[in-house]
Amino acid sequence: MHLRTALKLASVVQLILLASATDIDPAVLDACPGYKAKNVFTLGPTLTADLVLGGKACNVFGNDIENLKLEVTYETDDRIHVKITDPSDARYEVPESVLPRPKANLQTSPDKASIRFNYTTSPFSFSVYRVSTHEVLFSTGAHPIIFEPQYLRVKTDLPANANIYGLGEHTDPFRLPTHNYTRTLWSRDAYGVPTGTNLYGNHPIYFEHRTSGTHGVFLVNSNGMDIKINDTEGPGTTLEYNTIGGVLDFYFLAGSETDPIEVARQYAEIVGVPAEVPYWSFGLHQCRFGYQNFVDVANVITNYSAASIPLETMWTDIDYMYKRRIFTVDSDYFPLDRMREIVDYLHSHDQHYVLMTDPAVAYLPGEGYGPFDRGTAADVWLKAANDSSPFLGAVWPGVTVFPDWFNSKTQDYWTNEFKMFYNPDTGIDIDGAWIDMNEPSSFCNYPCTDPFEQAREQDLPPARTTLPPDPNTPIFGNSAHRKRVDHSHDDVQNPPYHIDNFAGSGALSDKTAYTDAIHANGLIEYDTHNLYGTMMSTATHNAMLARRPGQRTLVITRSTFAGAGARVGKWLGDNFSQWDHLRQSISGILGMASVFHIPMVGADICGYAENTTETLCARWASLGAFYPFMRNHNADTSISQEFYRWPTVAQAARNALDVRYRLLDYIYTAFHQAHTDGTPVLNPLWYQFPKDVNTFGIDTQFFFGDAILVSPVLEENATSVSAYYPDEAFYDFHDLSRTYVKGGGVVEISNVNLTSIPVAIKGGAVLPLREKGAMTTTELRKTDFEIVVAPALDGTASGSLYFDDGISITPQTHTSVSFSFAHQKLTVKGSFGHPVGVDVARVRFLGVQNAPLSVEFNGKTVSKSAIAYNPENGVLDVTLKIPFTQSFTVEYQ
Repeated sequence: MHLRTALKLASVVQLILLASATDIDPAVLDACPGYKAKNVFTLGPTLTADLVLGGKACNVFGNDIENLKLEVTYETDDRIHVKITDPSDARYEVPESVLPRPKANLQTSPDKASIRFNYTTSPFSFSVYRVSTHEVLFSTGAHPIIFEPQYLRVKTDLPANANIYGLGEHTDPFRLPTHNYTRTLWSRDAYGVPTGTNLYGNHPIYFEHRTSGTHGVFLVNSNGMDIKINDTEGPGTTLEYNTIGGVLDFYFLAGSETDPIEVARQYAEIVGVPAEVPYWSFGLHQCRFGYQNFVDVANVITNYSAASIPLETMWTDIDYMYKRRIFTVDSDYFPLDRMREIVDYLHSHDQHYVLMTDPAVAYLPGEGYGPFDRGTAADVWLKAANDSSPFLGAVWPGVTVFPDWFNSKTQDYWTNEFKMFYNPDTGIDIDGAWIDMNEPSSFCNYPCTDPFEQAREQDLPPARTTLPPDPNTPIFGNSAHRKRVDHSHDDVQNPPYHIDNFAGSGALSDKTAYTDAIHANGLIEYDTHNLYGTMMSTATHNAMLARRPGQRTLVITRSTFAGAGARVGKWLGDNFSQWDHLRQSISGILGMASVFHIPMVGADICGYAENTTETLCARWASLGAFYPFMRNHNADTSISQEFYRWPTVAQAARNALDVRYRLLDYIYTAFHQAHTDGTPVLNPLWYQFPKDVNTFGIDTQFFFGDAILVSPVLEENATSVSAYYPDEAFYDFHDLSRTYVKGGGVVEISNVNLTSIPVAIKGGAVLPLREKGAMTTTELRKTDFEIVVAPALDGTASGSLYFDDGISITPQTHTSVSFSFAHQKLTVKGSFGHPVGVDVARVRFLGVQNAPLSVEFNGKTVSKSAIAYNPENGVLDVTLKIPFTQSFTVEYQ
């Protein structure tokens, strides 16, 4: 959320930032002396060297540091760790408490590694190349390393038109532009999520894909930075890191020559595999900023049921709070007893509830506000530069303080507040948590010398604009520690190199906590700013876990750093109800799910700000059903946009949700696999077809899981899609007909009305589908399965199913099933430790050219009455109606 004035200021801000961002001739930087490598020493998988300044200092943004330390470690056969530090000074590094590092395998031999580190001593440069092909993947070449107190620069040469993905968070194309392009990493409250700017989170990882393979480069650095990609300096592409602090801490990932997904798995070994989430969290979520009272909330729940649209989870934004203060309810508008009644109703109907919790705590000394008083007593607030008083900002409740997530007492404070306010017996028994504004965001304009005056000027907290309801209004209508980093000589408010920060005036401290604010361990926001949201995410995950020990948590955050997905999910922030934002959401979810390992991700369906339209909302409801996290949410200044508001949108939602729920066990299985080894749950087309150059830039289609191709309508008034089908058989999900374009090509899909979305099954998949959707995920788990076999061009197919209780972090039992199909025979094998509790109703074989002569189940002939063949679409249906408790085979001749 953000104040509406942001829109009015946007054009002015852009002009200011264009003037404030640092731009310097690359030739000037390339003329710097760089370093010479001395005392190079190799021992097993490790190489060390001293780097000595190679000539007259350049001093472009400060004094060049004369002596550096290089350490190179072959940590695994597929991962090299390259680290350059200042041995004479304790420079800031990303703490292991925030991002634990993987351990190196001391038995790793450079001779057996897939990639190797190569270097020249004078001037020092290094490269990383793929052993099997001798192809250079990263090379500093003629670009000297620059290492100054507040400026670090590393630059690599890449091929022309390089296929680069990652470096989020952004709303730019999934394949990043290579001409005069800058990716800035510095968390900000990014209302409107404008393209070409820094947004809420920071992920300094990129994957580069070539027809010869895919590799990854991860810079472990949380300081502000510009990453510049350009094609104007020669025949190729350059990628340049410009960071304003920390150290150079790189991980190079070999990836694979044949399977792009392998580099994602290798990245998960560093940042952690994604968390598993509750089964129920894959249902539909509904929220808005602007529900005026508890009656509004209850009516939305009732109206979804009346419209026969499955609503799994109801959410409430900050409207429920008293004067926007966290851990409170407004007793006139959202009285606690009525809120508890809503939660009880939801739980009794197998539905769920989520509330918003912001990090900023109202600064109210002496006013009896418990969360502030308890936090003050525990001394857990982020401190101002004087290190004695709390740092003050201005957020929704007015003047605020901010929890210091580095403080050892803050976790206990936060857990206790959650236990008290969200107490099942006396409070609001939420099922998941929603955390926002955690960049951290502040509405205070820089310089924020008087937050009290700015809070008054901005009317914080804003007054209610409606009268409270009768507290007895009927609802539901009778329905159912280390050496301290020394920044004393640094200008942390105005560093010599200005990153292209889009917040406010462009100053690092504008619209957020000051960069000189101090944490309990002595670190300052200048270094740790980009970690704040992820650290709040960890604390909130732990607080929710303490409420329900042993159960998976659903925590949805706005700001993230590398590794956040191991604990939380994310929504893509404050988008607009615009067609280009509908399209951009695909790039957003692909980045988070397929590169950054935050798979529980989605955009605000139908758009957060401005007014949606019936057409846009219908198309967005259809696409949103294929976001892993599916939530309709919008702002208090926009019209209501619940799916039931328009008949067309309601039908589009019902249709799309039916498909989503039928696929729910398939995507649940994909999440389990992601948690096991980092295999992404969403796939860009090139992940599945890495040799097809036509797929490299596609971000208007994607694979949901590894086999469901989604090709949405993304243009207003359009009723057709030009979808790209790679060189494989595809089967329409709705009518199951087969399409094959030899060599790959564009397929024109016409007559796509407002209540439908083109979805296809990639050949080679066996899908465990539910026979039909349901109104809740609890009801869905009581619905029979049908197994759909979609053969590849070679006549084979495979798939899997993972099933457990849907909630336990460590389930006591589980069922794992594998499906394989070859030579007209489906083999189902599994261990059935957790009762599935339903039948396999039928098996559906697709692409069958002729009616079968016979069908056998476990080697015995199936009666003709259980067999149906449709020659028009080539579908063979075999009715089984057997308990899903054992392995079996089905074969046709």
